[in-house]
Amino acid sequence: MTDPAFRTGTFVGRVWRPEFGGPSLVAVRDGALFDITSKETPTMRDLLEHPDPAALVGSLRGERLAALDDVLARKADPLTLHLLAPNDLQAVKACGVTFARSMIERVIEERAAGDASRAEAIRVRVTAVIGDSLRNLKPGTPEAARIKAALIEEGVWSQYLEVGIGPDAEVFTKAQVLSAVGHGADVGLHPVSRWNNPEPEIVLAVSSSGTVQGATLGNDVNLRDVEGRSALLLGKAKDNNASCAIGPFIRLFDETYAIDDVRRAELTLTVAGEDGYRLTGRSTMTEISRDPLDLVSQTVGPHHQYPDGLMLFMGTLFAPVEDRDEPGQGFTHKLGDVVTIANAELGALRNTVRLSTQCPPWTYGAAALMRNLAGRGLL
Repeated sequence: MTDPAFRTGTFVGRVWRPEFGGPSLVAVRDGALFDITSKETPTMRDLLEHPDPAALVGSLRGERLAALDDVLARKADPLTLHLLAPNDLQAVKACGVTFARSMIERVIEERAAGDASRAEAIRVRVTAVIGDSLRNLKPGTPEAARIKAALIEEGVWSQYLEVGIGPDAEVFTKAQVLSAVGHGADVGLHPVSRWNNPEPEIVLAVSSSGTVQGATLGNDVNLRDVEGRSALLLGKAKDNNASCAIGPFIRLFDETYAIDDVRRAELTLTVAGEDGYRLTGRSTMTEISRDPLDLVSQTVGPHHQYPDGLMLFMGTLFAPVEDRDEPGQGFTHKLGDVVTIANAELGALRNTVRLSTQCPPWTYGAAALMRNLAGRGLL
C-alpha cells in the first residue's frame, strides 16, 4: 500500500536506469514513478534552479516506469531500476550542534576523547552544570554570552558549545558531489569506529540563489569515537564511502508544503538489528536552536556561492545513550542494522548498516554523469 505521505504534494527523485547505464529524474504520480528527464531538466540541479520547480514538474508528461511500492521495496542493484539519492550536482553540507540535547552529547564525546565507557560519568557532571539552561536559548544573544561566561567559570566550556550558542553555526561538508546513497542502499561505517549512531535529519534542497525549493530526509552517519578524539577528525568521522544517505524523494515546495511544515516536522527513527535488538527514537524541528532559513543564510550568500545549489542537513535532536550490550558502553551500531527514518510528510528512508569497505565503491562521478547524459542526447 502506497505510503500516505506520497498521496499529495510534488515529489521528485532519481532512479538508476540499467538500460541507459545512468540516472533519470522521476516524479511520483498516482502511485507510480514517471521519468521526467528532458533537455530542460537533465539533472536535479537543473530542475531546482527553475523559478517554480513544482509547476515545471506538473507540466512534464513523462514516461511511466514502475509502481512506486515496487521500487521502494527494492535494494540498490545496478542491474535493476532502483532509487538513487534524489540530489546530483549539489554540494552536500551539514549543520552540527543545532539542538541543545545533541550539543551536550558532543561535549561529552569531546571530554570522553572517544571512549564510550567514560561517557555516562561525564554526562552526569555536564548535565548538572548545564541543566536545561540551553533549551530555549537563542544563539548569539547577550543571554547566550552570559551562559558562555558561566560555563567557562565552571570549567566545562567546549568548542561545541561555541557553535551551539555562539553567533556562528557549524557548517561542514558531509559528502562529495554524487557520493550520497539513496533509499534501499547500504550505509557505511568507517572500519576504525567502535562507537557510532544514526542521525535522523531533515535535509533542505537549496538553489544557487539560496532559495529553499523543498526538503527530504537524511542519515548523517555519526562516528562518535572518531570525532570525540579530535574535532579536527570531523572529515574522517563524516565523509566516508556510503556514509551519507538522502531520500527517498525531495518534496518540492508548493501549495501543500512549505518552510513552516519543515519547522514543525517530527521525525521517527527505528534501528532493527539482526539479533532482534530494536531502538526507537525521535527528533523534532520545533526544538531546533537556529531557524532553518538562518542556517541557509549562514551557508550560502555573498560570502560563499554554490553554483549548482546544495543539500543542507540541519542537525538532529536524537542522541542515543542507553546501553546496547555492556553496561556503560551506550549505543553503537552492529553490522546488519536496518535504519528507518520517517516523517509523515516526506515518507521513509531505509538503509542497512555495513562497513564502508563492504559497501559498493563510489565510482560514478560528475564526469561519468556528463558523458552519460551527452550520450543520451540530453546535453
